[in-house]
Amino acid sequence: MSETTAAQADALAPEAREALARVRAEVAKAVVGQDAAVAGLLVGLLARGHVLLEGVPGVAKTLLVRSLAAALSVETKRVQFTPDLMPGDLTGSLVYDAGSSDFTFRAGPVFTNLLLADEINRTPPKTQSALLEAMEERQVSIDGRAHALPSPFLVAATQNPVEYEGTYPLPEAQLDRFLLKVVLPVPPREQEVEVLARHAEGFDPRDLGTAGISAVAGVADLEAGAAAVRRVAVAPEVVGYIVDLARATRTSPSLALGVSPRGATALMATARAWAWLNGRSFVTPDDVKALAKATLAHRLTLKPEAELEGTGVDAVLDSALASVPVPR
Repeated sequence: MSETTAAQADALAPEAREALARVRAEVAKAVVGQDAAVAGLLVGLLARGHVLLEGVPGVAKTLLVRSLAAALSVETKRVQFTPDLMPGDLTGSLVYDAGSSDFTFRAGPVFTNLLLADEINRTPPKTQSALLEAMEERQVSIDGRAHALPSPFLVAATQNPVEYEGTYPLPEAQLDRFLLKVVLPVPPREQEVEVLARHAEGFDPRDLGTAGISAVAGVADLEAGAAAVRRVAVAPEVVGYIVDLARATRTSPSLALGVSPRGATALMATARAWAWLNGRSFVTPDDVKALAKATLAHRLTLKPEAELEGTGVDAVLDSALASVPVPR
């Protein structure tokens, strides 16, 4: 980034931050609670990653993504992942054009800004893997030709943690492509009461117009924010802290697979985005701690004996966070 471009990014950063703060308020008009999930999606957009949303049916996963797209004024498409979904149904395919006597590319729903991959674990691995190139390279290759995806591009995939019939668990390679995994809990009583009160007053989750959501930010704000995030400072001591956390998981007796160097890089990226969203130009150890579970938990694989003993990945991460000295 040139000095002029960097200066422009810094000048726009406060306005972009304020715009994204308004986005959270707009989403709250349709989605009660779940602010952590909204923040996770914004971190994903700013750090140019993808987000896996996990929660039982009915906790507003789909509504959350639709509301976010409306508040950001970006294009969104929803794909219901099913056992018979083919890779071409997602990425697009070559279609014969009788007029030109040639094959032309017809883009699939992946060509959008915010792709809602609903119940991603209900489709076979062949179709799941069709997303890998799109998520990593931000392009789709058809017949040897690469087709660039629009920017910004984020996959927000949902999965149900309690239903296993007819599902295909995401392999480690695909899980590692998700920058964050955000768990949407069942809301506490007072928030559930508010949800029902809104419905009683006429709110229709299928019609966002009833919630009064307005577009309060746009692609320019996301681009300015992403540029500013890349300039957030990370002190050598904090870099060392992130590396030590990752290495602590690799030596855990409860884990068959610890955090890879890519996972450590992801944690630094999410911590930078979180620091910027909170108005800081540098990363603190508290930023790292705040994003550690959402960034790392889905990258860990427990040993079978640890699972039998009831050990969870959150407990392993808690142990790593407690054992690694925090830099001053």
